[in-house]
Amino acid sequence: MEVAETTGSIPFQLQFDKPIPFQVKMAEWNPEKDLLAMVTDDSKVLLHRFNWQRLWTVSPGKSVTSLCWRPDGKAIALGLEDGSISLYDVENGKLLRSIKSHSAAVICLNWEEDAQLDSNNTIYTYEDRTTRFFPPPPRIPQISGLGSGDSGLMDDLEDSFQELTTSSHQHFNILCSGDKDGFICFSIFGIFPIGNINIQRLSICGSLLDKQTTYQLLNASIQKVALSKNLCQLTVMSFGELVDCSLLAEHTCVSKYGNEGETQMSLHEENSSIGLNCVLLNTSIFLNRQSELHQVAQQASSIEDLVEVVRVSLSVMSKQWSDAMHAFHEKFDSLSSLIIDHGLDSSPPEEFLSLLYGSRTSPALHQFLVNSLGEAGIKRVAKAVDSAGKELQTIICEHLQPAVEIIAFRIGELRGLSRWRARFLCVGLDEELIDSATEKAGMLLLQVERFLRVLAIVMYQFHNFFTWVLKCTKILLSEPTDQIQPPNSELVVIFLKFLLNHDPVGQLLGLSGANYDIEIDLDTMQRVEQLVMFGGFSDTKLLTRTLAKEFNQLEQCLKEAFLRPFAVISEKISCEDLLPMYPVPSSPAFSLLHAPTSISYFKASHHCLVDYVCFRMPEESLELTNYVGVIRGFSNCKDSIENGETGPDGVLLCIPDEYHCVDVALYKDNQIVLLLNEAISSTEIPERSWMMMIETNGLPFEPLSRSRSAVAGLWKLLELKDLAVNLSLEIGKVRCIPHLATAPLALSASRGVACVFVSRKHAMVYILDEDEDESSDME
Repeated sequence: MEVAETTGSIPFQLQFDKPIPFQVKMAEWNPEKDLLAMVTDDSKVLLHRFNWQRLWTVSPGKSVTSLCWRPDGKAIALGLEDGSISLYDVENGKLLRSIKSHSAAVICLNWEEDAQLDSNNTIYTYEDRTTRFFPPPPRIPQISGLGSGDSGLMDDLEDSFQELTTSSHQHFNILCSGDKDGFICFSIFGIFPIGNINIQRLSICGSLLDKQTTYQLLNASIQKVALSKNLCQLTVMSFGELVDCSLLAEHTCVSKYGNEGETQMSLHEENSSIGLNCVLLNTSIFLNRQSELHQVAQQASSIEDLVEVVRVSLSVMSKQWSDAMHAFHEKFDSLSSLIIDHGLDSSPPEEFLSLLYGSRTSPALHQFLVNSLGEAGIKRVAKAVDSAGKELQTIICEHLQPAVEIIAFRIGELRGLSRWRARFLCVGLDEELIDSATEKAGMLLLQVERFLRVLAIVMYQFHNFFTWVLKCTKILLSEPTDQIQPPNSELVVIFLKFLLNHDPVGQLLGLSGANYDIEIDLDTMQRVEQLVMFGGFSDTKLLTRTLAKEFNQLEQCLKEAFLRPFAVISEKISCEDLLPMYPVPSSPAFSLLHAPTSISYFKASHHCLVDYVCFRMPEESLELTNYVGVIRGFSNCKDSIENGETGPDGVLLCIPDEYHCVDVALYKDNQIVLLLNEAISSTEIPERSWMMMIETNGLPFEPLSRSRSAVAGLWKLLELKDLAVNLSLEIGKVRCIPHLATAPLALSASRGVACVFVSRKHAMVYILDEDEDESSDME
């Protein structure tokens, strides 16, 4: 119900209290609009306005394991249990794209953009020249006669590519995703994969650990990722086993020749630590080569969209023509059976030629034309073939050909960039691979032109043949033929010899199979070889390939060309630092662990970025029961220590025994919001929870010291136990919530509000900023 509060002394005024008929497991506010996305326990995704009006609901069909918003708030990304990431349009919940980036469940997502100003105090954007020379890119074709969603060819997505490929008007942004197997993937604009890293294969050194020791994080499960606002660093929270690499190598050696079981037990008990670790990755390549990556991603992602248009176009064309030929042969193949039934020693072409030359009509052909086929049958088959031919021509002219032309132009743009080796070779744009793709795109254009010519000839041949058959049938039925145009007898002969039992259109489409080669006479092949070599190309097998095979070769070339930047960028992402946070009592299944954690990069007074990592300590870890840890400045740790300065600092917040931390979140530039439940309740005291906001500026942060021990001194937070801050309801701003709260705690820094979900299935929205104008444009 709506609650209006006027008491000025109570912080966090309650805006409204709404019942919800579902349990929420994830929630995230839109960074630009008053919209709240929620994921229910049954993995339905709901989008609500601030006034709780529901805009849409979608069901991805798989369990949703993570979500985040695009920085401009126009799209939302959902991580799924099968390793795929789905992007949805905020306006209508339309699926924009689904990308399979992982092979395991996507546990966390983070989408960050670089909105830094250049030397002219303007935000860098890249102008796409394609719009100067071409109309808007073609849509994915639909099968005529089917409603939206019936074709199974993503016809609901006709606006999706336009939405996602207008990246020239977006700030450069990176979508980071982490899975339960330790993989982290990076995608430019959320759609173009540009790199990945397996955190389990890294040899990691820690600035606060022994300089001579390197570690490896085994059985890692990514819990949280946060990319800095300048895209230079990625902070990763991951559960796993932290093992000394030298001892791991000894273990590997001993396991070959000794007792593997005893060695492994000794390794785990004496030299490994199982728990949550904070890993810092160097992703400065995204900032240093932002311009180059922006241009490559713009062209490559648009090419991939158009490749999908070509693929679906060929699929629709093949189906249309295959159905038409099935209808044709279903009628005309019955003539062969009638010839056999009448005991004749002839073939259908011979029977038709006999009729054409004026000989007596055989009983089999007479029965076929008059009884089996008839005038109505001829018209139905002729209409089916004619409609299919027109559909193919429409698809080619409106979808296939424009798509191939724009692909060729965009590859040409990449070709020009690849020749600027000083800038683009370092991001993996290989000139040789792009040249190969350029030639294949040109060959596909030639194949499309060839197909159009063959299709036009075949369609005219079919039209002439059906006209002749209809006229013959009317003559046999003693009906007038004045209104039928006279057919071309020579073309009828050609049709009977070369088209009745052959399908050149189907051959060019590749209906005979992916490895089918078209037979070309030797003289024609020699002429083609001369022309191709004269033009400077190396491909002389053009006429033997089908349209489908030509497209497959282009797609393979593009795949190789785009995998090269992916591999190069992946190699340039490295590990900078490691900070073990806390151990867990035993060896659990890390993929099932979840720790309330929040990571943010805030601007300091000297305009640099300072990272904060806030997390709830698990029970009995380091004998720190009911604590919340805060680490500040970990991303600058290595540089600070090398310059003789102190490393990162931290503080422990001790929560009173009568409360239990449900969730924790960093808010704006210097605040932490805790959601606490009362640990003890009775019939006399109703269940309550508390929302507490603490200023980080007032916390007594202490520097973390360097360890001299390889394993024993891993867990730095233990040093802060004696200096822990004892929290009470008198510290900071506190608001009582008259129900037990449940995770998640959803905060909106742009709107200054918090959404708290309580056990009685209610959503309660509070105003966090007292100076926020409640009469603003929140709707």
